[in-house]
Amino acid sequence: METSEKYQAQAQMLANRVKKRFKHLHKRFAKQNLEVFRLYDWDIPEIRAVVDWYAGHLVVAEYARKQSDPDWLPLMGQAVAQALDVPQANLHLKIRKAGIKDGARYQRINTKNKKIPVWERDLQFLINPSDYVDTGLFSDHRETRMMVRQMSRGKDFLNLYCYTGAFTCYAAKGGAASTLSVDRSETAITWVKENLALNQLSASCHTQVQMDTFDFLKKALRLEHRYDLAVVDPPSYSTTRLDNMHFDIAKDYPFLLNQVFKLMRLGSTVFFSTNHQNFLLDENKLDAADIKEITQETIPEDYVSKKKQIHRCWRITC
Repeated sequence: METSEKYQAQAQMLANRVKKRFKHLHKRFAKQNLEVFRLYDWDIPEIRAVVDWYAGHLVVAEYARKQSDPDWLPLMGQAVAQALDVPQANLHLKIRKAGIKDGARYQRINTKNKKIPVWERDLQFLINPSDYVDTGLFSDHRETRMMVRQMSRGKDFLNLYCYTGAFTCYAAKGGAASTLSVDRSETAITWVKENLALNQLSASCHTQVQMDTFDFLKKALRLEHRYDLAVVDPPSYSTTRLDNMHFDIAKDYPFLLNQVFKLMRLGSTVFFSTNHQNFLLDENKLDAADIKEITQETIPEDYVSKKKQIHRCWRITC
């Protein structure tokens, strides 16, 4: 089969798979007011793509590979968009890279600066479907966010590596006494403020700090900050230097988490998550009262995959 014919066949296969999946999920998710969900993630070996739905927008990405053909991704995207009657203006194509060798995932790839509000249950979040590889909302953690919300009433909540503050909004909506969101990115901190404002949750008790996480932890320990509930969801790799080495979650997580535990009140809870595919957690390296993996409880049905787990997650009692 010629290359063009092979690509056309793959495009049709992907379009059929996505259309069937959309029909299966859309009506049920609409009843839950969920406007963001996953439709496809490399389910067919030869089609290395991921397809996400964002309230009428489609983000179609190719997992990077050395032999990528520049014609392949546009063809896949066009087929999926036509299958779901999505206009060209609402189709966003990306290349997804994985691992420290492939460069920074968070660099800007466009400058449209257009954010779109989307619903997740009774909260709204601003997403930017075009300017970055990630859009601003990781919907694979929507169940984890509900867990945080249900535990947050009257609690002092800490969100490290907060990104755009989705966990913060859930905690605030759940009645947290205070929230503190920490990220070294000015763009992310601005986004947190916008999401809080969008949900009418802006208040003096909900604060943000633009700072490297390890610098924050050092300062917070010195100032004797204390929290009842925390979320720690770091990138797998970071240019943050720790003991003259780049941060690598696979080996540096004990130091990170044990520093966080020092800020937590007795009996408090830390949710720790990673999307590092080969991550192993050694409980003996952590100074915690109880550690329970809750990965299966936190992965929504649209992210369930036989091939990989979209993330791993633990509930840790201090």
